[in-house]
Amino acid sequence: MKVRLNRIILYSQDVEGLKNFYVSLFELPLVEEIKDEWVVLNAGTIEIAFHRVGAEYRTEGKFRAESNTKIVFETESDIFETRAALIEAGAVMREVKSYEGFDYLLCDGEDIEGNVFQLMRKNNA
Repeated sequence: MKVRLNRIILYSQDVEGLKNFYVSLFELPLVEEIKDEWVVLNAGTIEIAFHRVGAEYRTEGKFRAESNTKIVFETESDIFETRAALIEAGAVMREVKSYEGFDYLLCDGEDIEGNVFQLMRKNNA
């Protein structure tokens, strides 16, 4: 069986907030939307979709995802400057790191619901 990944769906309490986070900070184009219920963003070779959680999972206040998922974005921009711009825009970001034998710089962050994302840049040093 031959398949290819074309979309990742994350369940969300604040679909509008996540849309605004990824559109404004990562400039991902909007593909489709059902206001406050469903949004699909073009993330390059795949799409990221946010689907509002069912009523039984909705909570008051800020929703935080608990997941083993990490969304990875490869960038050609300077990772240190990109990290600084994301922090200035209010994103929670960790330090830039690298691993011996792996020729990339990495930097994890969290969106407004606690979904972990990573910036990945080829290390040209």
